[in-house]
Amino acid sequence: MTKQVQDAYIVAAIRTPIGKAPRGTLKGVRPDDLLVHALRSLLAQVPKLDPSLIEDAVVGCAMPEAEQGANVARTALLLAGLPNSVGGVTVNRFCASGTTALAMAADRIRVGEADVMIAAGTESMSRVPMGGFNPSLNPDVFARDENLGIAFGMGITAEKVAERWNVSREDQDAFAFSSHQKAIRAREAGAFDSELAPIEFEQRTANLVSGEIEIEKLRLSSDEGPRADTSLEALAKLKPAFAARGSVTAGNSSQMSDGAGALLLASEKALKRLDLSPLARFVSFAVKGVPPEIMGIGPKEAVPVALAKAGLSLADIDWIELNEAFAAQALAVIRELKLNPELVNPLGGAIALGHPLGATGAIRAATLVHGLRRTNRKYGMVTMCVGTGMGAAAILERM
Repeated sequence: MTKQVQDAYIVAAIRTPIGKAPRGTLKGVRPDDLLVHALRSLLAQVPKLDPSLIEDAVVGCAMPEAEQGANVARTALLLAGLPNSVGGVTVNRFCASGTTALAMAADRIRVGEADVMIAAGTESMSRVPMGGFNPSLNPDVFARDENLGIAFGMGITAEKVAERWNVSREDQDAFAFSSHQKAIRAREAGAFDSELAPIEFEQRTANLVSGEIEIEKLRLSSDEGPRADTSLEALAKLKPAFAARGSVTAGNSSQMSDGAGALLLASEKALKRLDLSPLARFVSFAVKGVPPEIMGIGPKEAVPVALAKAGLSLADIDWIELNEAFAAQALAVIRELKLNPELVNPLGGAIALGHPLGATGAIRAATLVHGLRRTNRKYGMVTMCVGTGMGAAAILERM
Protein backbone atom coordinates (compact mmCIF):
# COMPACT_ATOMS: atom_id res chain seq x y z
CA MET A 1 0.00 0.00 0.00
CA THR A 2 1.47 3.38 -1.05
CA LYS A 3 1.78 5.87 1.78
CA GLN A 4 0.68 9.45 1.25
CA VAL A 5 3.54 11.90 0.85
CA GLN A 6 3.62 14.66 3.45
CA ASP A 7 5.85 17.67 3.94
CA ALA A 8 8.82 17.80 6.30
CA TYR A 9 9.46 21.00 8.22
CA ILE A 10 12.54 22.26 10.04
CA VAL A 11 11.58 23.50 13.50
CA ALA A 12 15.04 24.12 14.96
CA ALA A 13 18.55 24.52 13.54
CA ILE A 14 21.81 25.07 15.38
CA ARG A 15 25.54 24.75 14.89
CA THR A 16 28.73 25.03 16.86
CA PRO A 17 31.25 27.72 16.06
CA ILE A 18 33.75 26.36 13.55
CA GLY A 19 37.27 25.88 14.86
CA LYS A 20 40.44 25.88 12.80
CA ALA A 21 42.21 22.56 12.41
CA PRO A 22 44.56 21.20 13.48
CA ARG A 23 45.69 23.88 15.95
CA GLY A 24 42.50 25.80 16.74
CA THR A 25 40.50 26.09 19.93
CA LEU A 26 38.50 22.92 19.28
CA LYS A 27 41.51 20.70 18.55
CA GLY A 28 41.13 18.98 21.90
CA VAL A 29 37.37 18.43 21.65
CA ARG A 30 36.22 15.05 20.43
CA PRO A 31 33.86 15.07 17.43
CA ASP A 32 31.31 13.01 19.34
CA ASP A 33 31.37 15.68 22.04
CA LEU A 34 30.90 18.38 19.39
CA LEU A 35 27.82 16.48 18.25
CA VAL A 36 26.59 16.05 21.82
CA HIS A 37 26.79 19.81 22.30
CA ALA A 38 24.91 20.43 19.04
CA LEU A 39 22.18 17.95 19.99
CA ARG A 40 21.69 19.39 23.47
CA SER A 41 21.61 22.92 22.07
CA LEU A 42 19.12 21.85 19.42
CA LEU A 43 16.68 20.35 21.92
CA ALA A 44 17.04 23.42 24.15
CA GLN A 45 15.41 25.38 21.31
CA VAL A 46 12.23 23.26 21.59
CA PRO A 47 11.77 22.73 25.34
CA LYS A 48 8.14 21.68 24.89
CA LEU A 49 9.16 18.63 22.82
CA ASP A 50 9.28 15.27 24.56
CA PRO A 51 12.56 13.71 23.21
CA SER A 52 10.99 10.26 23.29
CA LEU A 53 8.86 11.34 20.32
CA ILE A 54 11.97 11.56 18.11
CA GLU A 55 11.99 8.53 15.83
CA ASP A 56 15.59 8.53 14.59
CA ALA A 57 18.67 10.67 14.00
CA VAL A 58 20.70 10.70 10.78
CA VAL A 59 24.21 12.09 11.19
CA GLY A 60 26.72 12.87 8.46
CA CYS A 61 30.45 12.22 8.91
CA ALA A 62 32.98 12.07 6.09
CA MET A 63 35.69 10.11 7.90
CA PRO A 64 33.73 7.88 10.31
CA GLU A 65 36.57 6.33 12.26
CA ALA A 66 38.48 6.78 15.52
CA GLU A 67 36.69 9.31 17.77
CA GLN A 68 33.98 9.80 15.14
CA GLY A 69 33.58 6.14 14.28
CA ALA A 70 31.55 3.29 15.81
CA ASN A 71 28.24 4.87 14.72
CA VAL A 72 28.94 8.28 16.23
CA ALA A 73 25.27 9.16 15.74
CA ARG A 74 23.97 6.65 18.29
CA THR A 75 26.83 7.25 20.72
CA ALA A 76 26.28 11.01 20.77
CA LEU A 77 22.51 10.65 21.19
CA LEU A 78 23.01 8.58 24.33
CA LEU A 79 25.71 10.88 25.69
CA ALA A 80 23.42 13.85 25.05
CA GLY A 81 20.81 12.27 27.29
CA LEU A 82 18.23 11.29 24.69
CA PRO A 83 16.06 8.27 25.53
CA ASN A 84 17.23 4.80 24.57
CA SER A 85 14.26 4.61 22.20
CA VAL A 86 15.77 7.16 19.80
CA GLY A 87 17.68 5.47 16.97
CA GLY A 88 20.77 6.83 15.27
CA VAL A 89 22.63 6.14 12.03
CA THR A 90 25.82 7.62 10.58
CA VAL A 91 25.99 8.29 6.83
CA ASN A 92 28.90 9.21 4.60
CA ARG A 93 28.78 11.11 1.33
CA PHE A 94 32.01 12.96 2.02
CA CYS A 95 31.38 16.73 1.86
CA ALA A 96 27.64 16.23 1.29
CA SER A 97 27.21 13.94 4.32
CA GLY A 98 25.37 16.57 6.35
CA THR A 99 23.10 17.50 3.45
CA THR A 100 22.40 13.84 2.76
CA ALA A 101 21.54 13.35 6.43
CA LEU A 102 19.03 16.20 6.14
CA ALA A 103 17.49 14.71 3.00
CA MET A 104 17.27 11.22 4.53
CA ALA A 105 15.64 12.52 7.69
CA ALA A 106 13.18 14.58 5.64
CA ASP A 107 12.36 11.57 3.45
CA ARG A 108 11.45 9.43 6.48
CA ILE A 109 8.85 12.07 7.31
CA ARG A 110 7.74 12.66 3.73
CA VAL A 111 6.87 9.02 3.13
CA GLY A 112 5.00 8.82 6.42
CA GLU A 113 7.43 6.59 8.34
CA ALA A 114 8.22 9.18 11.03
CA ASP A 115 6.90 12.43 12.46
CA VAL A 116 9.93 13.80 14.29
CA MET A 117 13.54 13.34 13.15
CA ILE A 118 16.99 14.78 13.77
CA ALA A 119 19.49 15.52 10.99
CA ALA A 120 23.04 16.43 11.91
CA GLY A 121 26.71 16.31 11.00
CA THR A 122 30.00 16.27 12.86
CA GLU A 123 33.66 16.29 11.90
CA SER A 124 36.96 16.97 13.60
CA MET A 125 39.75 17.36 11.11
CA SER A 126 42.07 17.98 14.05
CA ARG A 127 41.38 14.47 15.36
CA VAL A 128 40.84 12.50 12.14
CA PRO A 129 42.90 13.49 9.08
CA MET A 130 41.62 13.86 5.54
CA GLY A 131 41.30 10.34 4.14
CA GLY A 132 41.40 8.76 7.59
CA PHE A 133 44.32 7.07 9.31
CA ASN A 134 44.77 4.10 6.98
CA PRO A 135 43.45 4.86 3.49
CA SER A 136 43.61 1.89 1.12
CA LEU A 137 42.26 2.32 -2.38
CA ASN A 138 41.26 -0.65 -4.49
CA PRO A 139 44.23 -1.63 -6.74
CA ASP A 140 41.95 -1.39 -9.80
CA VAL A 141 41.92 2.37 -9.28
CA PHE A 142 45.50 2.43 -10.50
CA ALA A 143 45.17 -0.31 -13.10
CA ARG A 144 43.25 1.73 -15.69
CA ASP A 145 43.63 5.37 -16.64
CA GLU A 146 39.89 6.00 -16.54
CA ASN A 147 39.88 5.21 -12.81
CA LEU A 148 42.80 7.39 -11.77
CA GLY A 149 40.55 10.34 -10.97
CA ILE A 150 39.28 8.41 -7.95
CA ALA A 151 42.75 8.67 -6.43
CA PHE A 152 43.28 12.37 -7.18
CA GLY A 153 43.61 14.62 -4.15
CA MET A 154 40.97 17.32 -3.92
CA GLY A 155 43.53 20.01 -4.69
CA ILE A 156 44.45 18.35 -7.98
CA THR A 157 40.79 18.16 -8.99
CA ALA A 158 40.53 21.88 -8.26
CA GLU A 159 43.52 22.53 -10.50
CA LYS A 160 41.85 20.57 -13.30
CA VAL A 161 38.63 22.56 -12.90
CA ALA A 162 40.57 25.82 -12.92
CA GLU A 163 42.32 24.79 -16.13
CA ARG A 164 39.24 23.47 -17.94
CA TRP A 165 37.00 26.40 -16.99
CA ASN A 166 39.72 29.05 -17.34
CA VAL A 167 39.53 30.32 -13.75
CA SER A 168 42.54 32.58 -13.21
CA ARG A 169 44.66 32.82 -10.08
CA GLU A 170 43.65 36.46 -9.76
CA ASP A 171 39.95 35.60 -9.83
CA GLN A 172 40.44 32.85 -7.26
CA ASP A 173 42.27 35.17 -4.89
CA ALA A 174 39.66 37.89 -5.33
CA PHE A 175 36.91 35.38 -4.55
CA ALA A 176 38.77 34.21 -1.43
CA PHE A 177 39.31 37.78 -0.23
CA SER A 178 35.62 38.54 -0.71
CA SER A 179 34.69 35.44 1.32
CA HIS A 180 36.72 36.71 4.28
CA GLN A 181 35.34 40.22 3.98
CA LYS A 182 31.73 39.02 3.91
CA ALA A 183 32.29 36.69 6.86
CA ILE A 184 33.90 39.41 8.95
CA ARG A 185 31.08 41.85 8.23
CA ALA A 186 28.49 39.18 9.05
CA ARG A 187 30.21 38.27 12.32
CA GLU A 188 30.47 41.90 13.39
CA ALA A 189 26.80 42.47 12.54
CA GLY A 190 25.71 39.46 14.62
CA ALA A 191 24.31 37.68 11.56
CA PHE A 192 25.38 34.28 12.92
CA ASP A 193 24.09 34.77 16.45
CA SER A 194 20.75 32.98 16.01
CA GLU A 195 22.37 29.82 14.63
CA LEU A 196 25.38 29.58 16.95
CA ALA A 197 25.65 27.51 20.11
CA PRO A 198 28.84 28.73 21.86
CA ILE A 199 30.75 25.84 23.36
CA GLU A 200 32.53 25.70 26.71
CA PHE A 201 34.87 22.90 27.74
CA GLU A 202 37.83 22.01 29.89
CA GLN A 203 41.30 21.34 28.53
CA ARG A 204 43.51 19.15 30.70
CA THR A 205 47.29 19.11 30.40
CA ALA A 206 49.96 17.43 32.51
CA ASN A 207 52.46 19.68 34.26
CA LEU A 208 55.65 17.65 34.00
CA VAL A 209 57.36 19.76 36.67
CA SER A 210 54.72 19.58 39.40
CA GLY A 211 53.22 16.28 38.31
CA GLU A 212 49.74 17.78 38.51
CA ILE A 213 46.96 17.93 35.94
CA GLU A 214 46.20 21.51 35.02
CA ILE A 215 42.65 22.36 33.96
CA GLU A 216 41.96 25.31 31.67
CA LYS A 217 38.41 26.41 30.91
CA LEU A 218 37.94 27.44 27.29
CA ARG A 219 35.04 28.94 25.37
CA LEU A 220 34.49 29.41 21.65
CA SER A 221 31.60 31.65 20.67
CA SER A 222 32.38 32.56 17.05
CA ASP A 223 34.03 31.06 13.98
CA GLU A 224 37.82 31.14 14.05
CA GLY A 225 38.44 31.18 10.30
CA PRO A 226 37.63 34.70 9.03
CA ARG A 227 40.77 36.81 8.77
CA ALA A 228 40.64 40.58 8.98
CA ASP A 229 44.38 40.76 8.28
CA THR A 230 44.32 39.13 4.86
CA SER A 231 44.55 41.12 1.64
CA LEU A 232 44.76 40.57 -2.09
CA GLU A 233 48.49 41.27 -1.86
CA ALA A 234 48.97 38.66 0.87
CA LEU A 235 46.95 36.07 -1.02
CA ALA A 236 48.93 36.72 -4.20
CA LYS A 237 52.18 35.88 -2.41
CA LEU A 238 51.10 32.36 -1.49
CA LYS A 239 52.66 29.52 -3.45
CA PRO A 240 50.57 26.87 -5.23
CA ALA A 241 49.72 24.11 -2.77
CA PHE A 242 49.04 21.16 -5.07
CA ALA A 243 50.81 21.68 -8.41
CA ALA A 244 54.14 23.38 -9.04
CA ARG A 245 52.73 25.69 -11.71
CA GLY A 246 49.19 25.66 -10.41
CA SER A 247 46.86 28.40 -9.18
CA VAL A 248 45.21 26.73 -6.18
CA THR A 249 46.74 27.85 -2.88
CA ALA A 250 46.02 27.45 0.80
CA GLY A 251 44.54 30.95 0.67
CA ASN A 252 41.94 30.27 -2.03
CA SER A 253 40.96 26.83 -0.67
CA SER A 254 38.58 25.93 2.14
CA GLN A 255 40.01 25.71 5.63
CA MET A 256 40.40 22.42 7.48
CA SER A 257 38.01 22.70 10.41
CA ASP A 258 36.21 21.20 13.38
CA GLY A 259 32.50 21.60 14.03
CA ALA A 260 28.99 20.16 14.18
CA GLY A 261 25.46 21.15 13.24
CA ALA A 262 21.97 19.78 13.88
CA LEU A 263 18.39 20.30 12.72
CA LEU A 264 15.07 19.06 14.07
CA LEU A 265 12.41 18.07 11.53
CA ALA A 266 8.72 17.38 11.99
CA SER A 267 5.64 16.51 9.95
CA GLU A 268 2.67 18.88 9.70
CA LYS A 269 0.75 16.49 11.92
CA ALA A 270 3.47 16.75 14.58
CA LEU A 271 3.56 20.54 14.28
CA LYS A 272 -0.13 20.74 15.17
CA ARG A 273 -0.12 18.04 17.83
CA LEU A 274 2.99 19.33 19.60
CA ASP A 275 2.41 23.04 19.00
CA LEU A 276 5.71 23.51 17.16
CA SER A 277 6.47 26.46 14.90
CA PRO A 278 8.15 25.65 11.56
CA LEU A 279 11.15 27.68 10.43
CA ALA A 280 11.40 26.21 6.93
CA ARG A 281 10.03 23.49 4.69
CA PHE A 282 12.28 20.89 3.09
CA VAL A 283 11.48 21.15 -0.63
CA SER A 284 13.80 18.90 -2.65
CA PHE A 285 17.17 17.18 -2.87
CA ALA A 286 19.27 15.89 -5.75
CA VAL A 287 22.64 14.26 -6.21
CA LYS A 288 24.39 13.68 -9.54
CA GLY A 289 27.72 12.21 -10.53
CA VAL A 290 30.50 13.77 -12.60
CA PRO A 291 33.99 12.52 -13.57
CA PRO A 292 36.03 12.19 -10.34
CA GLU A 293 38.92 14.25 -11.70
CA ILE A 294 36.66 17.33 -11.97
CA MET A 295 34.55 16.63 -8.88
CA GLY A 296 34.34 20.34 -8.08
CA ILE A 297 31.91 21.00 -10.91
CA GLY A 298 29.35 18.61 -9.38
CA PRO A 299 26.76 21.27 -8.37
CA LYS A 300 26.38 22.18 -12.04
CA GLU A 301 24.61 18.85 -12.54
CA ALA A 302 22.79 18.56 -9.21
CA VAL A 303 21.28 22.05 -9.00
CA PRO A 304 19.08 21.81 -12.14
CA VAL A 305 17.70 18.46 -10.95
CA ALA A 306 16.87 19.82 -7.48
CA LEU A 307 15.16 22.81 -9.08
CA ALA A 308 13.13 20.60 -11.42
CA LYS A 309 12.00 18.40 -8.53
CA ALA A 310 10.90 21.52 -6.66
CA GLY A 311 9.12 22.99 -9.68
CA LEU A 312 11.30 26.08 -9.39
CA SER A 313 13.82 27.99 -11.49
CA LEU A 314 17.00 29.77 -10.46
CA ALA A 315 15.04 33.02 -10.56
CA ASP A 316 13.03 31.75 -7.59
CA ILE A 317 16.08 31.14 -5.38
CA ASP A 318 16.87 34.04 -3.05
CA TRP A 319 19.89 32.66 -1.14
CA ILE A 320 22.52 30.12 -2.24
CA GLU A 321 24.92 28.43 0.15
CA LEU A 322 27.52 27.10 -2.31
CA ASN A 323 30.24 25.32 -0.39
CA GLU A 324 33.58 26.89 -1.25
CA ALA A 325 35.74 23.78 -1.34
CA PHE A 326 38.00 25.81 -3.60
CA ALA A 327 37.58 29.22 -5.19
CA ALA A 328 38.33 27.60 -8.56
CA GLN A 329 35.38 25.20 -8.39
CA ALA A 330 33.00 27.71 -6.82
CA LEU A 331 33.68 30.22 -9.60
CA ALA A 332 33.35 27.54 -12.29
CA VAL A 333 29.95 26.53 -10.89
CA ILE A 334 28.77 30.13 -10.59
CA ARG A 335 29.71 30.80 -14.21
CA GLU A 336 28.32 27.56 -15.62
CA LEU A 337 24.97 27.91 -13.85
CA LYS A 338 24.92 31.70 -14.31
CA LEU A 339 24.29 32.20 -10.61
CA ASN A 340 23.81 35.71 -9.29
CA PRO A 341 27.02 36.34 -7.27
CA GLU A 342 25.07 38.63 -4.93
CA LEU A 343 22.98 35.66 -3.79
CA VAL A 344 25.90 33.26 -3.33
CA ASN A 345 27.27 32.97 0.22
CA PRO A 346 26.19 36.44 1.39
CA LEU A 347 27.80 35.76 4.79
CA GLY A 348 30.99 34.27 3.37
CA GLY A 349 31.79 30.64 2.66
CA ALA A 350 34.11 27.81 3.57
CA ILE A 351 37.25 29.65 2.46
CA ALA A 352 36.68 32.02 5.37
CA LEU A 353 34.38 30.13 7.68
CA GLY A 354 35.83 26.63 7.35
CA HIS A 355 34.74 23.26 6.01
CA PRO A 356 34.43 20.47 8.60
CA LEU A 357 33.66 17.96 5.84
CA GLY A 358 30.71 15.79 6.92
CA ALA A 359 29.30 18.53 9.17
CA THR A 360 29.28 21.26 6.54
CA GLY A 361 25.92 20.42 4.99
CA ALA A 362 24.13 20.61 8.35
CA ILE A 363 26.04 23.76 9.29
CA ARG A 364 25.26 25.55 6.04
CA ALA A 365 21.61 24.45 6.25
CA ALA A 366 21.39 26.08 9.68
CA THR A 367 22.91 29.26 8.23
CA LEU A 368 20.39 29.17 5.38
CA VAL A 369 17.34 28.60 7.60
CA HIS A 370 18.18 31.51 9.89
CA GLY A 371 19.37 33.72 7.03
CA LEU A 372 16.13 33.33 5.09
CA ARG A 373 14.10 34.24 8.15
CA ARG A 374 16.27 37.18 9.15
CA THR A 375 16.10 38.71 5.66
CA ASN A 376 12.53 37.64 4.87
CA ARG A 377 13.57 35.73 1.75
CA LYS A 378 11.56 32.75 0.52
CA TYR A 379 13.64 30.01 -1.15
CA GLY A 380 17.21 29.00 -0.45
CA MET A 381 19.59 26.28 -1.58
CA VAL A 382 22.54 24.42 -0.10
CA THR A 383 24.84 22.86 -2.67
CA MET A 384 28.32 21.41 -2.79
CA CYS A 385 30.76 19.29 -4.74
CA VAL A 386 31.64 15.86 -3.41
CA GLY A 387 34.80 13.75 -3.52
CA THR A 388 34.98 10.94 -6.12
CA GLY A 389 32.86 13.08 -8.45
CA MET A 390 29.42 14.12 -7.25
CA GLY A 391 27.32 17.20 -6.65
CA ALA A 392 24.47 17.59 -4.18
CA ALA A 393 21.81 20.25 -3.76
CA ALA A 394 18.92 20.76 -1.33
CA ILE A 395 16.22 23.43 -1.52
CA LEU A 396 14.41 24.91 1.51
CA GLU A 397 11.47 27.30 1.79
CA ARG A 398 11.12 29.83 4.60
CA MET A 399 7.91 29.52 6.55
